Amino acid sequence: MINRREIIKRLSAMPLLGGLLDTSAPVQSVLPAPVMASRNLVKELGIRTFINAAGTYTAMTGSLMEDDVMDTILTSSKEFMMLDDVQTKVGEKIAALTHAESAVVTAGCFSAMTLGLAGVLTGMDQKKVEQLPHLAGTGMKSEVIAQKAHNIGYSHALTNTGCTIIQVETLADVEKAINEKTALLWFLNIQSDKGQITHQQWVDLGKKHNIPTMIDIAADVPPVENLWKFNDMGFDLVCVSGGKAMRGPQSAGLLMGKKDIIAAARLSMPPRGSTIGRGMKVNKEEILGMYVALEKFVAMDHQKEWKMWEDRAAHIANTAKSVNGVTVETFAPELGNHTPTLRVAWATDKVKLTPKALQEQLRNGNPSIEVVGEPNGISMTTWMLKPGQEKIVATRLKEELTKASV
Repeated sequence: MINRREIIKRLSAMPLLGGLLDTSAPVQSVLPAPVMASRNLVKELGIRTFINAAGTYTAMTGSLMEDDVMDTILTSSKEFMMLDDVQTKVGEKIAALTHAESAVVTAGCFSAMTLGLAGVLTGMDQKKVEQLPHLAGTGMKSEVIAQKAHNIGYSHALTNTGCTIIQVETLADVEKAINEKTALLWFLNIQSDKGQITHQQWVDLGKKHNIPTMIDIAADVPPVENLWKFNDMGFDLVCVSGGKAMRGPQSAGLLMGKKDIIAAARLSMPPRGSTIGRGMKVNKEEILGMYVALEKFVAMDHQKEWKMWEDRAAHIANTAKSVNGVTVETFAPELGNHTPTLRVAWATDKVKLTPKALQEQLRNGNPSIEVVGEPNGISMTTWMLKPGQEKIVATRLKEELTKASV
C-alpha cells in the first residue's frame, strides 16, 4: 500500500499545468444539484447573528457570499479534482480579468504576501523552497524594503519567510538601503497617503534596480478598477482579500502578477509539503467559489450598487439627525473600504450617552446590530446590509439616542 509520504512525494512531482477539468461547460451543468442542509447549526449552537452595519471585518466573518458562489461551492464538493489543475484553470481566468500575467487563489491576502515573497526568494529551486524560512547560508536574499508608515502589523506576512523589514522614508533612503540582500520592495496601499513615496515612484525604483515590487490592496476594492490598476501600473505582485467586497469565501484571497513569480510561489503552496505554505491550504470549492465571486463582482453595475448604498445611508442619516443634538457626517474613505460611510456624533449636553454605551446597546438589542465605536461617536457603513435592514438600523439608532436625550 502506498503511504501518505509517498503520495505527497508523487503529487509534489506532478507538473503545475494539467488538463483534467472540462472548462467548456460551467460547473453547475456537470455536477449534481446541491442538497439543502437539514440542520440549522447557528440556532442549535446558540451562535449570535447580527445586522452588519460595521463593514467587512475579519472578526465579523467578512461578507456574505452570493447564491451563485454558494451553489458553486456545494456542487463542486461532489466531485474529485486535482488541486493544481483547479488552480491553473481558475488562475488563467482570474489573470485575464485582472490584466495580470498569472494568478492563484490563496488563503487570504496575508497568505498571498507570504507566498508571493517565497516565490521571489526561491524561484523554481525546490531545495530553497524547503529551506524557508531559514535563509542563512542558502544564498537567498533576506531583506524587504518598506516605507516606515507602511510597516504595520500586516508586514508580518513577509517576515514569515525569514526576511527582515528595512524601513525607509524618502527616495534617497531607498537608494541607500538597496543592496545585494534586497529581495522585494513592498507597498501598503491603505497607508499610501502617509508615506512620502508614491505608487509609481515605488514601481520605478523596482524597475531601476531590477527588484520585484509587491502591493497589498487587501480591503481596497471598491473601486473595481483597483483589481487591474496596479497590475497595469507595473507592480510585479498584487495581493487582495477575496472575502470582502468581492463576497468570495472569507478564507480566500488573490495573488496576481508576473508569471514566473506566481509559478515559483505555487511551489510553496499545497498540495506540496515541506514548505512554509503547507498550512495555507485552499480547497477546490473555495478556489472555484472565489472565481465566480470575482467574475460577478467585475460584471456588476457598480454605479447602481453605489446609489443603493447612498440611499441606505441617507435614510439612516436623516432618521438619526431628527434627534436634537445629533449630527451625521457622510463620506467615503479614499483608501480602503471605499463605500458611503456615516459618522454619528452628538452634543453631550443634549444626549447623555457614551459611544461605547450606544455600541453595546445596539449589539445587545433585538435584532443585534454591529457598528464601529469611535472616540466621539460611532461610524457605520451600509454595504453589508441586507435589503430593508437600513430601516431597522435607523429605527434602533433613533430609539437609543432618543432615550438618552435630555
